[in-house]
Amino acid sequence: MPLKIGEILLKAQLITQEQLDKALEEQKQSGGRVGEHLLRMGYVSEEDILDCFSQQFGVPSINLASFDIDEAVIRLIPADVARKYQFIPVSKSGATLTVAMADPTNVFAMDDITFITGYRVEPVVASETALREAIDKYYGTTHAIELKKVMDDLSTVDEASLEVLEEEEELDVADLESSAEEAPVVRLVNLILTDALKRGASDIHIEPYEKSFRVRFRIDGVLYEIMNPPLKLKDAISSRIKILAKLDIAEKRLPQDGRIKIKMKYQGKPKELDYRVSTLPTLHGEKIVLRLLDKDNLMLDMTKLGFEKPSLKNFEEAIFSPYGMVLVTGPTGSGKTNTLYSAMSRINTPETNIMTAEDPVEFQLPGINQVQMKENIGLNFAAALRSFLRQDPNIVLVGEIRDFETAEIAIKAALTGHLVLSTLHTNDAPSTINRLMNMGIEPFLVATSVNLIVAQRLIRRVCQKCKEPEDAPIQALLNVGFSESEAPNIQLYKGRGCDVCNQRGYKGRVGLYEVLKVTEDIREMILSGASAVELRNRAIEEGMITLRQSGLQKIRDGVTTIEEVVRETVI
Repeated sequence: MPLKIGEILLKAQLITQEQLDKALEEQKQSGGRVGEHLLRMGYVSEEDILDCFSQQFGVPSINLASFDIDEAVIRLIPADVARKYQFIPVSKSGATLTVAMADPTNVFAMDDITFITGYRVEPVVASETALREAIDKYYGTTHAIELKKVMDDLSTVDEASLEVLEEEEELDVADLESSAEEAPVVRLVNLILTDALKRGASDIHIEPYEKSFRVRFRIDGVLYEIMNPPLKLKDAISSRIKILAKLDIAEKRLPQDGRIKIKMKYQGKPKELDYRVSTLPTLHGEKIVLRLLDKDNLMLDMTKLGFEKPSLKNFEEAIFSPYGMVLVTGPTGSGKTNTLYSAMSRINTPETNIMTAEDPVEFQLPGINQVQMKENIGLNFAAALRSFLRQDPNIVLVGEIRDFETAEIAIKAALTGHLVLSTLHTNDAPSTINRLMNMGIEPFLVATSVNLIVAQRLIRRVCQKCKEPEDAPIQALLNVGFSESEAPNIQLYKGRGCDVCNQRGYKGRVGLYEVLKVTEDIREMILSGASAVELRNRAIEEGMITLRQSGLQKIRDGVTTIEEVVRETVI
């Protein structure tokens, strides 16, 4: 009689009796297999389980990742059956079909395979993760199956109506409109838009090249290639998106900006989606980027953004000041808008008049007067800001300080009894001071108007579902910035990869914050022309938590990994 898997792992000294008891207790409460609980608790690896299954059931194990399966063998088993029982046919020899499965004792699966194929089944053991990946690879993901149906339909589209026009040829708008309205093209664009939501993407990139055409999604700050539609469809797809965004489909030589609003059912509930659309003429056609603005993902609770307690205290004090300027800096996509919207939500009361000048207005906030910039008619940040000052505001938000004129008016507003919030593009908080002076603002104006500067980045969170401890060399911890006394006591975590995080090990993002409070000493240094390095050193002496230190705290808390912190910060 074969030993139980727990006994085999115990005998092999891969787990302790205490760990086995904990897993058995968990099994009593929630069911399932002991092996699954040991794996989830991080006591064993999938390889350990695989070896033990092989020993327990007396069948060989297989590494599916390094095994190439013949398509003729795959066709013997329907995709729905393979998914139902989580197995995959591996090879065929005479009247015997070798099948990889996680549980070779599943007699129902064996019977079904024999009934469907007429072959005698010989099982081999594979890990559940490897099986899922193999089924997706050979049978396609649910998304891939849907895409295949669309692609099959596209093969029937008349190619003549999708002919790529040379730039000097006259564009036939009627042809563009008709090709954009072809049912398969409409379905493909709808699939791209809705799949972005299902995958948790923030941006969609649709990119034509000389011999290829690709769609990429930015998920948790990283771009992933999702599909490669036929090259002949590039004009039809771009036209369809431009029609939805109410853009000029005949204009292919100039960049255009627009918006798409759609309604869909998601997880059984009606949902409104808002996409910001940007088109750009490239060498081989128009590149289109759509930013998904999902209200449900807007985090307005400042305590959950990722601020360390001292940084949050300084930030809250600054936004509750009656006047002065608060600046948020960082690259595109670092979460500046979210931080500012959170701040406005915090200070939005019936007693305050809040006015914002934004380009574009990403989310509509109740109780706040938001103005969309329109450069083509002269409504820019500077013009809007001048008008705001005649509207009796308490708090003014300027989407971005891009030039001297906007900076000058914003600073004058901050010096005349208004709280001004805005953003800049700089690498860290101290260099923002020098950036304003480089724009032409006098040092005494900067020193007296700016109350606080926040620099921020977004890094990926370790997936909470498949989070497990990870060992790392002490030198790696020292290199990233931990002290020699602290490094040996740091416990690192990583995501193993699961269905929740699409096997990536990361799910969601958290902010790193560097908050520079402009104290009297720092004001004196600004007036005396101190460099960004000198300002930085002084701010650290006064207790400023740098971006790297904020990242180290997230590592201590088990929120993220060393790789993520190194990717976004410097010592």
